[in-house]
Amino acid sequence: MNQPRGLSDEAASRVDAVVVGGGVAGLVAAHLLVEGGALPVVLEATDQCGGYLAKGRLAAEGAEVWVDVGAESFAARSGVVGSLVEMLGLEIVSPAALSAWGYTPIGRRRARAFPLPAAGVLGIPGHPWAADTRRAIGLLGALRASLDAVLPAERVDASNLAALVRSRLGTRVLARLVTPVAGGVHSTDPALLDVDAVAPGLLAAYRRTGSLTGAIRALRAQAPAGSAVRGIPGGMNQLVTALERSIEASGGEIRRATSALTLRRDGDEWLVRTGPGQVLRTERVVLAASARATQALLTDLVDIGDAEPARGTDIRLVTLLVRSAALGAVPRGTGILVAPGTSVGAKASTHASAKWPWLRSRLDESFGEDVHVVRFSYGRGGAAQPDSATAPADDALVAQAVADLGELYGVMDVQILSSLVTAWDDALAPPTPASRERVARLLADVDALADRGLPGLTVTGAWVAGTGLAAVVPHAQNSARRLNVA
Repeated sequence: MNQPRGLSDEAASRVDAVVVGGGVAGLVAAHLLVEGGALPVVLEATDQCGGYLAKGRLAAEGAEVWVDVGAESFAARSGVVGSLVEMLGLEIVSPAALSAWGYTPIGRRRARAFPLPAAGVLGIPGHPWAADTRRAIGLLGALRASLDAVLPAERVDASNLAALVRSRLGTRVLARLVTPVAGGVHSTDPALLDVDAVAPGLLAAYRRTGSLTGAIRALRAQAPAGSAVRGIPGGMNQLVTALERSIEASGGEIRRATSALTLRRDGDEWLVRTGPGQVLRTERVVLAASARATQALLTDLVDIGDAEPARGTDIRLVTLLVRSAALGAVPRGTGILVAPGTSVGAKASTHASAKWPWLRSRLDESFGEDVHVVRFSYGRGGAAQPDSATAPADDALVAQAVADLGELYGVMDVQILSSLVTAWDDALAPPTPASRERVARLLADVDALADRGLPGLTVTGAWVAGTGLAAVVPHAQNSARRLNVA
């Protein structure tokens, strides 16, 4: 294991550190290594860094606007992401003070839209009798959910998110609130979601308070004042640009369109092969690539096991630039989350220009009034994944988005000015209890390498840390910090 096959000392270039993967986790890890005095080399397999923090151009009528075509906000709960954003000299902004909406089936042929309760976590309400909660789940639903306050605390099933909600609050809360919200955030059924992974601290708060609604209220009380999410003028893609500039300005290197093909140990150092005769020699390696790429590199070092990494959902994001006077009334607030079982194809839609005042201002400057950006997300976990021969063409997806726009927002005066279709294949697989156990075992095996005389290797990324920048950023920082102090 310690002696690589077919690699000579002469073929290797010595570097301070190697970061495999130029997504957000990799860039954050590289940035922290730079802060510690190292000059890392980042290897990004594609021609663009940032992963799900991507941008796209919408152009019409001689004008253009750049928008996020991936993640467009970050959770404010921990403050870690905000601190990084400010350190990089970027501004933090809050979304407009508008509610999000839900859209769920009512009976066999009907569906209804309603404002989502404001004081919740993943759709779980903290106040069953609040007006916005009763509007969503009805009187019977509120009555059933209120039993949570008197049920014995031990009467709970926490095996997954759906079981937890159903056992404490009933099926209406699950179907009308949690399913559309969890589906919009994690692209899967809440029955597949590990509670600790998607709602950190919720079970601990439940044990303290003795009720699920009490736990939600406790978590909300601990959250920062104001909106639960924040953004950056110009979009979250600006974070990628700022990280790249900081790394390269400090002497780090980013090699795009460059993959790590093998990872082997040679004496006291790691050898990372990127091509014929192209080898990097280093004492420190951060693996911040996808689950598949990372496990392929670790095959000769730890016991990967027979289980293939779970395949994530194939997501298609349709972004529309439209002209509509009716959308100016923001009929669905910042957007709408769609439960399964309706005639709408999208699982979620964001009225981006209503949500972000900075985008509203740029549209007004470039296109004049009544021009909007609306995003639609397609692809649910658990549904059959189309292959390349049966997947809808971009034109068909845009047509579906236009139809969904009319049904979800209730507007008829829409003129399509421009559109983008962004493919996110094999997106992050849902954090099931089983997958969490596999990841924990893998990380323990990697940590144990140091005890076997193979130090200087860490693993990070969303598939390890969890969904969202609030999970990814601190995990990547901690992974790099361990190498800086080793």
